[in-house]
Amino acid sequence: MFSWLTRIATACWRPVQRYAHMYKDENVDDPLLWSKDIGRHSVGEYSFAVAQANESIEDHSQVETGRAATFVGVYDGHGGPDASQFVSDHLFLHLIRIARETGTISEDVIKNAFSATEDGFLAHVRRMRQVKPLIAAVGSCCLLGIIWRGALYIANLGDSRAVMGCVGRSNHIVAEQLTLDHNASVEEVRQELRSLHPDDSHIVVLKHGVWRVKGIIQVSRSIGDAYLKRPEFAIDPSVPRFRLPEPLTRPVLSAEPSVIRRVLRPHDKFLILASDGLWEHLSNQEAVEIVHSHPRVGIARRLARMALQEAARKREMRYVDLRRVEKGIRRFFHDDITVIVVFIDHEHLVQSSVDVPEISVRGFVDATGPSEFSVLDGM
Repeated sequence: MFSWLTRIATACWRPVQRYAHMYKDENVDDPLLWSKDIGRHSVGEYSFAVAQANESIEDHSQVETGRAATFVGVYDGHGGPDASQFVSDHLFLHLIRIARETGTISEDVIKNAFSATEDGFLAHVRRMRQVKPLIAAVGSCCLLGIIWRGALYIANLGDSRAVMGCVGRSNHIVAEQLTLDHNASVEEVRQELRSLHPDDSHIVVLKHGVWRVKGIIQVSRSIGDAYLKRPEFAIDPSVPRFRLPEPLTRPVLSAEPSVIRRVLRPHDKFLILASDGLWEHLSNQEAVEIVHSHPRVGIARRLARMALQEAARKREMRYVDLRRVEKGIRRFFHDDITVIVVFIDHEHLVQSSVDVPEISVRGFVDATGPSEFSVLDGM
């Protein structure tokens, strides 16, 4: 009887083991580190990893693959997970809807998808404010990459970052940053804010050695943060963290993404899209050199671990000790980290049809299902 039950249990466990190996490979020593070590997309392979620091993870992310296109999204929330979760649930679907209506993907299509997502989240805030007043202070940075018809589209709000690994002379790898960090710590961003608000002397304020918009928030563009965009979402002034120097008369944050289109070139080898939790601890060049000098399988997990090791070193502790720190408390040592590495195999760019699974993968939550990207096949 016992051996019979054992055989049944073993048979049931085998597929679970295979699934666990796919997503948790070698991460048993750190339950807050998730990875999909390798997957296929329309013109190559990708690797995906997420490390949790907050009590409720605020980084949401997705990879959508199809035969004709690839979509990658990194959504770094702040103030809670509501906005980043909303973006994960709606931005891609808006993109697909608008692309179907227009018959193409373009910079305008992407901007319209962002606008629809912003409008939808602000409507959600309006509905939820009575039961959850501080949802008006929840927002999300948003970084997406799309590969379609030999071109790369990158759209960005906030300070997540896209970096291309390009092969230069003597086969040396060179980092090319494709996005500007929409962060008040960047002089170009402060100049932009001052030019847009010439009558507001408090549009950027140096507070405790950190530049912040209105002395409150570092990012200058986001989805959400409704109280910094519309007077109707003003937060009770008794909450000092979100108190404005004067009543809001016009938006101080923007939800319009910076969008670029780039024809993929032979020396473009891979793309790293990551939340600022990674870039806080690794430079662009360090990241591309790690990717270039190690196997593809598990490379996103390797980058996340390198960032965690550096976070531990800065606090004069061992990584083995950091990984024992529980979520929530770990936020004092590092932020949530999302990193997706997208390899570009140029021989696939010239093929008319590639056998690629049409799936949707959501970071950290182990959610996998069919993707809507097949609607682009006939465009």
